[in-house]
This record gives sequence, structure tokens and C-alpha cells, in this order.
Amino acid sequence: MDKYFKWKVALIFAVLGLSIFFAYPPNEKINLGLDLQGGMHLLLHVELDKIPAEFQEGAVDRAVEIIQNRIDQFGVREPMITRQGKTEIVVQLPGLTDQERAREIVSKTAHLEFKLVTEDEAIVKAASEGNVPEGYEVKELVEPNRVSETLVLGSEPVLTGDKLTSAVVGFDSYGQATVNIQFDKEGAKIFDAVTFKNIGKRLAIVLDGKVHQAPIIRDRIPNGQGQISGNFSVEQASDTALVLNAGALPAPITVIQERTVGPTLGQDSIRSGVYASIAGAAFVVLFMVIYYLLPGAIASFAVLLNLVILLGVLARTGASLTLPGIAGIILTIGMAVDANVLVNERIREERKLGKAVRSVISAGYHKAFSAILDSNVTTILSALILLWFGTGPLRGFAVTLSIGLAASLFTSIFVTRIIFDYFTRERREISLRMLGFIPEPKIDWIGKRKFGYIFSLFMVGLGLVGIFWKGPQRLSTDFTGGTVQEIHLKQNVDLGKIRSALLQAGLSDAQLQYYGDVQEQNILIRTKSESTKVIQEALTHAIGREQFEIRRSETVGPAVSKELFGKALKAIGISLLIMLVYLAWRFQFLYGLCAIIPLFHDVIVSLGIFFLTGREFSLPIVAAVLTIIGYSVNDTIVTLDRIREDVKIFRKEDFSKIVNMSINQTFGRTVITSTTALFGVLALFFFGGPAINDFAFVLLIGFVSGVYSTIFVAGPLLVDFVGKKS
Repeated sequence: MDKYFKWKVALIFAVLGLSIFFAYPPNEKINLGLDLQGGMHLLLHVELDKIPAEFQEGAVDRAVEIIQNRIDQFGVREPMITRQGKTEIVVQLPGLTDQERAREIVSKTAHLEFKLVTEDEAIVKAASEGNVPEGYEVKELVEPNRVSETLVLGSEPVLTGDKLTSAVVGFDSYGQATVNIQFDKEGAKIFDAVTFKNIGKRLAIVLDGKVHQAPIIRDRIPNGQGQISGNFSVEQASDTALVLNAGALPAPITVIQERTVGPTLGQDSIRSGVYASIAGAAFVVLFMVIYYLLPGAIASFAVLLNLVILLGVLARTGASLTLPGIAGIILTIGMAVDANVLVNERIREERKLGKAVRSVISAGYHKAFSAILDSNVTTILSALILLWFGTGPLRGFAVTLSIGLAASLFTSIFVTRIIFDYFTRERREISLRMLGFIPEPKIDWIGKRKFGYIFSLFMVGLGLVGIFWKGPQRLSTDFTGGTVQEIHLKQNVDLGKIRSALLQAGLSDAQLQYYGDVQEQNILIRTKSESTKVIQEALTHAIGREQFEIRRSETVGPAVSKELFGKALKAIGISLLIMLVYLAWRFQFLYGLCAIIPLFHDVIVSLGIFFLTGREFSLPIVAAVLTIIGYSVNDTIVTLDRIREDVKIFRKEDFSKIVNMSINQTFGRTVITSTTALFGVLALFFFGGPAINDFAFVLLIGFVSGVYSTIFVAGPLLVDFVGKKS
């Protein structure tokens, strides 16, 4: 027995123990993404071009700090505020769905200025004629119960908000909410001097470029206290005091992407995801135990351990579990089986040679290792590319898939081998008997390659028609910009009534459709403009605020949509390029090329059918496309690995016969792993709920296409490209 056996066992128990420790109890240790608990996601752009160059350095980091202080005072539990790129900030507020208030608090510059109002008739006259003298500016003062008044202010403030020490809510003599402010020692001194020198003049209080009031200075104010009023509600006064206390942002901020998920939808998503996960995992365990018996039971333990490690890493790193992340877990379950199937099938082959048990096991792992390594590395590369370029739901999917596949390598190669070593210690014999529902076929796949080429050309043509004909019409707001809201209606309402209300509100481009089960009365409203507030006001006017619930709201600016579309194309393109380079290194260039061409085939066919069925292309679908690429190349790599092995064994045999033989030898493994993976996706499709139905649908098409392309595209191309040179 391996002299390091005890240390290896200790390592396994340590990993298992730490994973359980980190993840238990999961409801407290696992962070749920916004789509699973409700909340708000904002992508902010810091407008550095609007401040002097010598203030731009560090401005974004300062903005992150100020926003963090504001959110802390706002009372949101476990917010996430992080810098993204050079000028962007991501803000995630779990459990919060008050869009308007959160947006104001986060994006309000809170730049407070005190400016003197000039009464000089010549200056006022020139300004009224459009000739504003240098050193002055014109502002409108709008106060309740008063006609709008045009004021001419000095451009330079006499005092700014950076001298504030506190801002609190107060009330004036009429019971109107105000914001009472207190300056520091230096600010109080300046305020005292300004009020003393300008008694009888008006002092304008300007917040973010808007004049809130311009009272007459009746007397000097030596104590550094002031008051801001402006028809505030108590909530507005409280929020204004909050942002003033946190400090002014160093530069203006624009909200360029906004997503809101209601808590009801989050609970539905959790329930659906759990059902799908249980169904997928149960089928995998049941199938493996029945088909492979003892080796299947060992493999099932490895798959379950894989899940425990994944949850432990998620909890330890603080990564959030999202709805696409649950999809990544289910796919991990299906794909983790692949390595165990490869090992078990190799063990089956070695057992037929009549070797001793330990030799059979050792040879099985040795011969399966290269295919396991190559297939997992290529898929992990896709996930890492997605993690690099992705945002929001894409990153959630990439995180769970990356962790899951890395854990799969550990459990399928290391853990299961240790278990086999334990059962066969001191040369003990164990039963390696397995069922064989799928015998090795004797089909001439290569002889049928002309049929495969013709059918593939037809499917690719159909896919291209779907992509270029229907595709541009089926892009989500992720890629076109605009607003989408999922509304749950609490009573039956004619969509025509809602459409008329939206039309009267000026939203002539609004598109309405039922979403999910029609009986649940969920509708989607899409517009090309950023019109979240207008939609809600129109619905309130048409059917009453109590008659609908906002379950999800997304707003994406046109600049962000173009960036997301570019990132999606880069992610797919770079994934394919890296795979080609890796396969060319591991095999040879023509082998790599014959593995990459089927991936284009699978992507085109999958997206074409996806668009032709009228489904919407969104960011999670990009994750699905990359999954298809990774899964399809897995199938192809296993076949290429067997071809490479058989070429060395049957040196004098015709290359086309070797390729055909290799496809037949790996056919059983392809059917088994495809069945388990497809069942996981079917669980998503039927139990995952409407939020993930499109995601599961494109995976179903892609996985079936991946199996087909491995046999009818990759193998035949290898014969036509490589066979003629061999």
C-alpha cells in the first residue's frame, strides 16, 4: 500500500471537515445573490471628465468610500460596493427594492454651496438679456406656494459643504421638514464673517446645482448653524441629511444599469432551484449505483463530496450564490459524473483482460487521466474567461462552475482512488462487476460521413437564418438598452387596458407579453427608453397600486448595452482561441482545428433554434453558450484521446478505420455522460421556473448537438484533414 496513504486520507477528511465547517448552516453561511433573495443592483459611472485633471486621481476610490458610508447609514444589511474598471462602481443592496430612494442616496452628488445673490441692477438686466457677466450665473428658485424666481448668483461660493460636521432632520414653524446643518470651527468662522458683512442681502443655498432657498440675511450667525428647506418630505429630509453627513462625491455619478428583484420572485427561484438540484442529483446517484454497482457507489460519493466542497468554498470566499449559479451547480453534477464514467469504463475494459484487481484499477485511472485532465481544463478555461468578462449573472454562473470543476478533479481522481486503495489494501479482492446496457457498437460512422456533412450544412444554414433573421429582434435589454419590468397582477386585467395606459404615458414603443404560467398573471413590459418610474405611475393610474406587484425591474443604458454585447463576443471568441491553442499543444494543430470547428457548428445550431422558437437572448444565455462550448469539446477530447492512443497501438491500420473504432469504443461513455448531463438540464427545464427556462432550453439543444457533432463532424473532419497526410 502507498506509504502516504494515511496522509492522503487525512487530507480528504480535512477538506471534508473544513467544507462542512465553512458551509454549515448553509442558510447563514451561503450568501444569496439578489435574484434569490430580492434586492437592487446598480452600475454607476463616475464622470471624471467633469472634474479637473489634478483631482481625478483617486476620485473613484473616494466615491466608493463615500457610497459605502451612505449605504451603512441607510441600514442595508451586507451591501456590496466595489470598483469595476476605471470609472465604474457596482452597488448591490440585498433585500432592498425601493428603487427611487436607493438611487437618489447612491447617486446624489451632495455638493452643497452657499452663494450670494446680487441685486446690482446692471448685472441683473444684462443677465436677463442673456449676457451673463463673467463671475456670475443664473439659477431658478422654485419654492412651494411661490412663483418661480430667477436669481443671479456669484459663481464662486462663499462657503461649501466640506466644512460641515453634521446634518440632522428638523422642522420649521409650519411643521415642514428641514435639514439643520452645523459647520466646523473654520466653517463657522467663515459663515459668521459672510453673514456679518452681507446683512440685508440674500444668500442662496445650492445643493447639487439646485437652489433650495435664498433667504435674506437678517443678522450675523456666529454659531455656525444653518437650515436647508425646500418642500422636503420627512423621508427626503432624512436622505438629504444622510448624504450630507457622508460627504459630497468627488465627481458626478450616473446610473447606467439597474436591476431590481422582488423578494417573492427570489423565494420562487430558490424553491425551483432546490427542486431541480435535488432531482438532478438524485437521478445521477441512482443511475451510477444501478449501472456501475460498487464503483458507481464510490463515484456517487465523490459527486456528493464535490457539492460539499463547492458550498464550503462559496461560503469561505463570500461569493454569492445566484440563480445561474444554481444552474452551474446542476451542470457540475452532470459533468462531474463524466470523469467517473471515464474511469469506470476504462476499468471495465481492463477487467476483460483478466488482470488482478489492483492492476485493473491502476490501469483504469492511468488511461483515463489524460482525457479527464484535458476535458476539465478546457471547460475551466471557458469558465475563467466568463469570470473575466462577465458581470452580474454571468459571474455567478462562472464562479460555481469553476469551483465545481476544480473540486471534481480532486474528488474523481484523488478521492475515489484512495477509496479503491482502501478496499483493495493487502491485496484484497473486491467485485468490479458492472452492468452493461450499452454494448460497444460496430457502426461504420465514417462511411456515413457524407450524410453527416449534408445534415450539418442544413442545420447550420437553418441556424444562420434564425440568428440573422430573428436574432436582432430577440435581444434583451442587456444588449439593446432600455427597461424591462416583470409585473405580477393580483387580478385579471386586460392587457389592452395596460397598453393604453402606457401609450397615454408616452411609451408608444412598449412591448407587453405574458411571462411564465398565464394563470399566474405575470407580464413583462419592455421599452427602449429608461422608463421605470413612468411605467409604475401608468400602472398605478390604470389599475391601482394595490393591484400589482413589481417582481423584477431592469434598466440598462445604451453605453452599457454596447459594452456587454462586446464583452459577450469577446468571451466566446477568446474561449475558442484558447481552446484551439491548448488542444494544438496537447495533440497537434489539425486535431485542435477538428475539435474547434464542431463548436461553431453547435453554437450556430443552438442559437438558431433558440431564436426561431421566439426566445430572448440575454446575459445568462451567453453563459449557456460557453457551457455548450465546454461540454461539446469534452466529448470531442475523449474521442481524440482514444484516437491518439489507438494510433500508437494499431500503427499499420488505416487511419479512417482507427477513427471509426475509437468512436465506437467511446460511444457508451458518450451516451452515459450525455444522459446524466441532459437529465440535469431537463430538471432545470421542467422545475427551474420561467426565470431559467430559456437557459435550460438552449443547453438541451446544445448538448444534443454536441454529441452529434463529435460523431458526425469531428471524427469525419479528422479523417479528411489528417488521414490524407498520414
